[in-house]
Amino acid sequence: MSLNFKEKRLIEKAKAGCDASFEILISGCKTKAYNTALRFLRDEEDAMDALQESLIKVFRNLQQFKGDCKFDTWVYRIVVNTCYDILRKKRNEKNVYSINRLQEDEDTTMDITDESPTPDELLDIKEKTNYVLECLSMLSLEHQEIIILRDIQGFTYDEISQILECSVGTVKSRLNRARRKLRDKLMEQNDYSFV
Repeated sequence: MSLNFKEKRLIEKAKAGCDASFEILISGCKTKAYNTALRFLRDEEDAMDALQESLIKVFRNLQQFKGDCKFDTWVYRIVVNTCYDILRKKRNEKNVYSINRLQEDEDTTMDITDESPTPDELLDIKEKTNYVLECLSMLSLEHQEIIILRDIQGFTYDEISQILECSVGTVKSRLNRARRKLRDKLMEQNDYSFV
């Protein structure tokens, strides 16, 4: 995908040192970049650290951005790579957290309207979600990555192809294998109601 005229102009200005142009470029992808990091790291502080570190890398390497993909796709690629760096660092510290560690301090109190699920239904949904995320965390990082990018974050095949720097065909085959592995993990647990 090529850059549109407005994006090209903003990138040119940002490369020339215009901080306001850089801020505009970043503001368009900051939220999705943070959410991507949060899905990978499952910790708000780590996700914020990954986002900040990624934005510093983007700023420092802006001159190397050639425009052969969309700017936000380039940013997401940097975010994913930064998340991998953080996960590797944690693994090396022998203090590895699951990529899908659950937030213990979630506030589950909410007003229930007539069409909303009942508290029992919400608990059931949460338990099923937690179960699927736990099984997802048992997969290889490559398989976790592809499921997070496609099924959780909703990136298109083309965007994932650019983020992971591989062909769309590779994305589709990896996703197929990852989904099959996840289904197998779910079935290993002898709880077919989640499949």
